[in-house]
Amino acid sequence: MASKSKNIVGERVKQARHKHKPTLTQDELSAKLSRLGVYVDRAGIAKIETGIRRVVDYEITALADVLGVSVAWLLGTKE
Repeated sequence: MASKSKNIVGERVKQARHKHKPTLTQDELSAKLSRLGVYVDRAGIAKIETGIRRVVDYEITALADVLGVSVAWLLGTKE
């Protein structure tokens, strides 16, 4: 498991975006989230990925949905 001092969700969001073919851009991720009623702009996605902005619970579930990963994986509790 990753270190507790690191921003695990942000690192995992970036990894999951890059696994998409073609890579899912931050703008595209933002648009897909907004279709679920979760509003995080491109700058917000960038801040999440760099650890500047924290992610709340409903955002984690929406991110998992959009990125096609589990909440457990996003939280670093499952590989």
